[in-house]
Amino acid sequence: MSSIFTKIINGEIPSYKIAEDENYCAFLDINPNTKGHTLVIPKKEVDKFFDLDSETYVGLMQFAQRIAKALKKTVSCNRIGMTVVGLEVPHAHVHLIPINNVSDINFTSKKIKMEHEEFVILAQEIATNF
Repeated sequence: MSSIFTKIINGEIPSYKIAEDENYCAFLDINPNTKGHTLVIPKKEVDKFFDLDSETYVGLMQFAQRIAKALKKTVSCNRIGMTVVGLEVPHAHVHLIPINNVSDINFTSKKIKMEHEEFVILAQEIATNF
């Protein structure tokens, strides 16, 4: 059975995509810790992050680095934090989160609310800086 991320890749579920190539995809998290919280995933469906083959792992990190640089150009923050949690969706993924303090990367903190149009505009702005 396909993960929700595979369904996003296949266009079966709508998302706020920022960028994708033949192997990787980045889109805004719809339940963000901070404005710009982005998920970066391999298109290859592998449950656990450290079960990725070396080539996919390195490629994902390179793709995430490019996304992080575009994100930093777009969202005002001290830095882009990165975390791998892996409990929410059984598909390897990286969270890129614009942070100003350590609490911004706390997944138990209250999430921010954004309207559909805000997500659309933000995804377009990040994509432009990609």
